[in-house]
Amino acid sequence: MATGQIGRRTLIKAAALGVAGAPLVRAGAGAAAFSPSWDSLIAGYSAPDWFRDAKFGMWAHWTAQSVPEFGDWYARKMYLQGEACYQHHLERFGHPADTGFMEMYPRWRGENFDPEALLDLYARAGAKYFVAMANHHDNFDCYASKFHAWNSTRIGPKKDIVGLFAKAARARGMRFGVSNHSGHSWHWFQPAYGYDAEGPRRGQRYDAFKLKKSMGKGTWWDGLDPQELYGKPVMPMPDGITSIAAADAWHKSHDYVWDESAPASNPYFTRQWFLRCKDLLDTYQPDLLYFDDTGLPLGQTGLDITAYYYNASLKRHGKVDVVVTGKNLTAAQCAGVVNDMELGLRADIERHVWQTDTCIGDWHYSRPLYERNGYRTAEYVIHELCDVVAKNGNLLLNIPVRGDGSIDEKEVAIVEGIGSWMARFSEAIYGTRPWKIAGEGPTEVVAGQFSEQKTKPFTAADIRYTTKGNALYAMTLGRPAADRISLTAVTNGKVVRVEVVGTNAPLAFVQDGAGLHVDVPLAASHAYGIALKIMGTGLV
Repeated sequence: MATGQIGRRTLIKAAALGVAGAPLVRAGAGAAAFSPSWDSLIAGYSAPDWFRDAKFGMWAHWTAQSVPEFGDWYARKMYLQGEACYQHHLERFGHPADTGFMEMYPRWRGENFDPEALLDLYARAGAKYFVAMANHHDNFDCYASKFHAWNSTRIGPKKDIVGLFAKAARARGMRFGVSNHSGHSWHWFQPAYGYDAEGPRRGQRYDAFKLKKSMGKGTWWDGLDPQELYGKPVMPMPDGITSIAAADAWHKSHDYVWDESAPASNPYFTRQWFLRCKDLLDTYQPDLLYFDDTGLPLGQTGLDITAYYYNASLKRHGKVDVVVTGKNLTAAQCAGVVNDMELGLRADIERHVWQTDTCIGDWHYSRPLYERNGYRTAEYVIHELCDVVAKNGNLLLNIPVRGDGSIDEKEVAIVEGIGSWMARFSEAIYGTRPWKIAGEGPTEVVAGQFSEQKTKPFTAADIRYTTKGNALYAMTLGRPAADRISLTAVTNGKVVRVEVVGTNAPLAFVQDGAGLHVDVPLAASHAYGIALKIMGTGLV
């Protein structure tokens, strides 16, 4: 069956639920409902002011993949012979033909999960929105799912994780979002149907290939169907592969391909995905829906759910007050949903608001990273935040959570470090808009997805600018080495007053053809840099 046919079938199913197709509501004079097409999204959407003002959000990756404490994509990599995750699983839990990923669920207890304490910490750090992981590529719902039995209220922590996070975030005045990564589950999880290509257990299929619902009687998964979790054998590794290198090549050319099409051989997956996502939106009414997809997931179905979400917001608020993110968007698509740059930066100011999502380490918790002090620093995060905001973006920061539901002391210290700068200088961040240029300085920013580590560390000579009202803000990306800061871009307009953000004391300055030169006491700077507020006429 062609992908387009699956999309239309899904749309018919959605329409039967009152989801897509004809406009659902008419809200206010001139307000038109959305139809499930890119043309409609692009023509009718603009990012809400709350998102443009918030600038900084926090995110929590927490699934059963946190249990092994061995980094991201564990549920896939543990089935790839030759991967470090495979060896780790073999040594700690057993062979994946005997002990598959689903056996992580009884080990995922969340005994130290305290969403109130976590959200207190993130609020103190200055986060204005929080995003909870609704599901990852491992196809497990971290909420009270009505359409997927493999969810966190039935097994694992036996808690409504999304619901608890939503309550804690909103109690602290934060906007709440959810991330949905499950559109790729149907191919991402296919290695669970594979086998060792080499070694003493060569050719023995892994657990997903063998397990059936009837086999669960009397076990912890009694009544659950493992095939509903693993996604069914859509493209299992074929028999006869006899080397790790050949197996690796096969996976890279088949199930690793990042394709947003609906699976032609498994329309059930697409229909269930839609119902699960709609249930998530209806139950928790999030302010933001993050998709880990190029464009939108599963072809037409991603357009269906996005139009439904926008229309639901129109009905509820009289306006579209929500955000959907997608990746690698075309210039036109950036008007219809918010472009998300995973671990990526932009070279200059973007026309449409965008978001980068980043992490202090690996996306899921990694004990080896903790032990080798491999986390990114609070200073790194602050400098990236300043750079992103100056270019019309938001920063969403993930702090990976351990299997027990807690974060470690090094993570806590990093979050507190972020808060120490934000407590003093966040006026230059919240509610701001880009200036005529993003900044100045010697460090060249490498743009694109996954470009963060290609950019050299910022220095105090790197300046980023934002504006709010009649004020111009200048932020140094490091502690100034001298007590005079020169802003070579501030040559036009007349400066009448300069002060350190958060203070009322005027600073001495000189403005000439070479820029604005401000005398700043070294003690006034934070270790990560300083923010100045510049007022006058003709500046913004």
